[in-house]
Amino acid sequence: MKRAVVTGASSGIGAATVRSLVADGWQVAALARRAERLDALAQELGDAVEPIAADITDETSTQAAVDTILAGGPVTALVNCAGGAIGKDPVATASIDDWRAMYELNVLGTLRMTQKLLPALKESGGTVLVISSTAGIEPYEGGAGYCASKFAERVMARVLRLEMIGEPIRVVDISPGMVHTDEFSMHRFHGDAVKAAAVYAGVPDPLKAEDIAECVRWALDQPDTVDIDSIVVRPRAEGSYTKVYRK
Repeated sequence: MKRAVVTGASSGIGAATVRSLVADGWQVAALARRAERLDALAQELGDAVEPIAADITDETSTQAAVDTILAGGPVTALVNCAGGAIGKDPVATASIDDWRAMYELNVLGTLRMTQKLLPALKESGGTVLVISSTAGIEPYEGGAGYCASKFAERVMARVLRLEMIGEPIRVVDISPGMVHTDEFSMHRFHGDAVKAAAVYAGVPDPLKAEDIAECVRWALDQPDTVDIDSIVVRPRAEGSYTKVYRK
């Protein structure tokens, strides 16, 4: 049985990944903080989805979720999707609380889930997959906090890949560029719909959550001996964060 754990499963790329994996025959333990959204996803997709409300920035909550997951049987993939950006302020005036929140979620949350499920994944010959960002490849003005957290997350995945050589486990990093989801930019700009809309204004066909979900499905579907070390995926209109075609 193919059984995956997907964090950040209540919306955006996480929810799209759950749908994609279920369509491909996976059982999915779907983790997120918003229980009502997880329940709706489970109602939509049926018994293949096990909704588990958890906050991966909280040790007690995460441990309880992992205990529930492991009690349900073997795990063959962990998709670390939970993450986000908060604020777009210069280094000189950026909020330390915003930086701390991004590190807690993007870095330490991923680390926490990976550490707790790694023994089970070794036992099953499974995969650790991290959804990082092109922000972890190329820094940009106003993005220091988010970029720093995503650089750290990508390095974590790369180092784990090296440390797992000789073990029956794969480590995959997927770095999306501009993806238009309902919540990412709204969350970044603290609910300012005008600023959020401006991110995508005039850009023809930014990526959708489903595009990244397909990358996840494809990477996991490769033979066990094939490790897709890294996928960098952007819309055709985006050459880099600072080189974007807008109509």
